[in-house]
Amino acid sequence: MTDDKSSDFVRSMGIATSGLRAQAGRMRVISENIANADSTAPTAGGDPYRRKVPTFSTALDRALDAQVVKLGKVAPDPTAFRTKYEPSNPAADQNGYVKYPNVNTVVEMTDLRDAQRSYEANLNIIGATRRMIQRTLDILKS
Repeated sequence: MTDDKSSDFVRSMGIATSGLRAQAGRMRVISENIANADSTAPTAGGDPYRRKVPTFSTALDRALDAQVVKLGKVAPDPTAFRTKYEPSNPAADQNGYVKYPNVNTVVEMTDLRDAQRSYEANLNIIGATRRMIQRTLDILKS
């Protein structure tokens, strides 16, 4: 195997691995949002869990000499909380309204499925690269 081809294989796997890590982080954030979708504030009239939005960034991996993706900042979603009139709830404000997280589980499930597909695509790249490496070694052996 030539050094150029070898480095191409390593670069391909490194880039795909960075995608796996980024999507795994995205899935963790989404899972946290789903887990807290119906939580209320610990104190009356307080703010409940606020949805988190993952972002991505690129970085130069000097060892690979390639741009890789990373999970960037996880920012709070500034949209308004949902409110329900529940005067008997301990988290209700003086008007009887309870704030619930600004998490829409349908949106979160859609985002989760998208992250899973991206994760699987990166796994497929790693698998294809491994098969190419194995075929190259088989050819060199014969």
